[in-house]
Formats: sequence, structure tokens, C-alpha cells
Amino acid sequence: MTPFFTRLKFAFRTFFAILFRDHVPPDVAAALMTISRPASETPSAAVPVALPVTTGGAPQPAAKAVASPVEDATATQVLALLQRDGRLIDFLMEDITPYADAQIGAAVRSVHGGCRQALERYISLAPALDAREGTRITVDRGTDAARVKLIGNVSGEPPFTGVLHHRGWVVNRIELPPLSVTGRQVIAPAEVEVA
Repeated sequence: MTPFFTRLKFAFRTFFAILFRDHVPPDVAAALMTISRPASETPSAAVPVALPVTTGGAPQPAAKAVASPVEDATATQVLALLQRDGRLIDFLMEDITPYADAQIGAAVRSVHGGCRQALERYISLAPALDAREGTRITVDRGTDAARVKLIGNVSGEPPFTGVLHHRGWVVNRIELPPLSVTGRQVIAPAEVEVA
């Protein structure tokens, strides 16, 4: 299993990539696919499969992320809010290897509380599927492939029946405060104390 903070970093990166770019970062997907599985799991259980939404035709390749200057400041602004209220960027960019687990745990509690408050204030999230985790559900033909990722022994055509491991998340509302034009790439300004 990957270390906790690597998974935490992957979770945040994946959250924002899905939220603003509608894809999972390729390096995160590759890293998670290479994690060793318990011997009781079959190799196919680790392979995510996108649910086909239409019949016929070859599946379309996923769009590649293109590195470019920040044109849509929404992602930067959300990061700025998470930094301002929870010091998220400071935490993620800090080398935490020299700290004891108890120190890290105390820091995580503070970061978690501040970031959660920021999300609740500016973004409304809801489960991608409205069912309890651990229950059996049926995924019908035509289900939005962005909402449901099939894992395990997937073969044949929908409908598929399986156990819901994670309900997923979707954004229902984003209401961000106004952002100045000059601050569109600034997550947190440098602070200089003048004597």
C-alpha cells in the first residue's frame, strides 16, 4: 500500500484534475495501477474500466492534459482558498519525513478543518451515486461513464451488478469570491515584513 501522505497528495491532485479538467492525472493512475495487490485479488480486479455509454465504434482516447498558462483562474482560486483557510499548499509542499507521526497528525487535523470549511463555503459537493457504500447496485446501459468507474472482473455488456465501494463526488455549485485580474496565477502572495 502506498504511504498515507502519497495517497493524500494523489487524492488532492485527482480531485482538482477531475473537478476542473475532467480526467485523472496519468501519473497518479499509473502509480496506483502498479501498487501491489494482495494475493487474494486477481489482476483484473485492479484494472479500472470505463463504462461504455454508446454502442458500436471504437472507444475514444482520453484527452491529454496540455500544459499552458493559467487561462481559467478557477483552479488557482480554489487552491488559493484552500491555502488561505487551511494552509493546504504549505502542508503539501513541506518535507514531512523528519517529523513524528503525532506531529503530522496534529498538522493534518488543522489542514483538514480549514480546507473542509473552505469547500463547504464555496463549493457544494454531492455523491456521484446516491446509494450506501457496501450495497449491491446495478449499473445500466447509458450510465454516464464519468460518474461510474467499473473495477474488478468486467466483461460483457451492461447492465452490470456489483458492490459500491465509493460513491464518488460531483460538484453541484461553485460560488467563488471575485478575483482580481492581477492575482490570477497567485495562490498565496509572498509575505515580507518591513522593519
